[in-house]
Amino acid sequence: MFGGSGLGAAIAAMEGTSGRPVVWATAQYLLFAKVGTVVDFDVTLAVHGKKTTQARAVGHVGGTEIITVNAALGSRSYPDDKSYGLPPEVREPESCPVRERFSEVTDSLDSRIEQRWAIPVGATEPAEIEPGRIAVWSRMPELLEPSAASFAVLGDYVPMGISFTQGGRAGSTSLDNTLRVIDIAPSDWYLLDIRVDAISNGFGHGVIHIWSQEGNLCAIGSQSCIVRSREPGTHSPPQRLVEAPGGSSTIQ
Repeated sequence: MFGGSGLGAAIAAMEGTSGRPVVWATAQYLLFAKVGTVVDFDVTLAVHGKKTTQARAVGHVGGTEIITVNAALGSRSYPDDKSYGLPPEVREPESCPVRERFSEVTDSLDSRIEQRWAIPVGATEPAEIEPGRIAVWSRMPELLEPSAASFAVLGDYVPMGISFTQGGRAGSTSLDNTLRVIDIAPSDWYLLDIRVDAISNGFGHGVIHIWSQEGNLCAIGSQSCIVRSREPGTHSPPQRLVEAPGGSSTIQ
């Protein structure tokens, strides 16, 4: 299961249960869900106040917990909404090269996302905007309208930034994903402004700002990841949840 889709599903479940939009949500990824298994979510509204709800959702395959999500939901009025900072200066998506995928899996969530490397102004090919920072234009053609759940999917690309900064010699597995929703602004393309803050002790840490094509800050994500070398003989594949005979779950 693509990590961002798990967070997105949990967000949709909590929004549907509480009747309120998500403000922030954070997911801890515990195990992988094998393709073909069904992940069920149990939602608990721990505190349901007049304006704000504190909730959690637990995703599980059978009796095995896969993902735990905590969130705050609600909406309040304030006379001076404002965001700070600016998106990086990059070319428009139509003049940027397509991000090619090398996975042999053709029917996946990632394959349903169209992406183009956002070329920094003044550059002629994909490059870091500054050390540890890249940008990618992204859109989901099958998506009818944006949502916090769709931003959760787009916010799960810090590992791509880690791979880029390492020259493709590293792969990453997400440990967590936090999303803070600012403005669910409609846009044909969204700019993923990915900043890798550090790689230390075999773990990577980074932040992603999601901008609309018009320059509105839509959401902020952050992640920590297990970083694995892709050099021959040094790669250790992650453990995955599999369905054992009889329908029970186990680890291999």
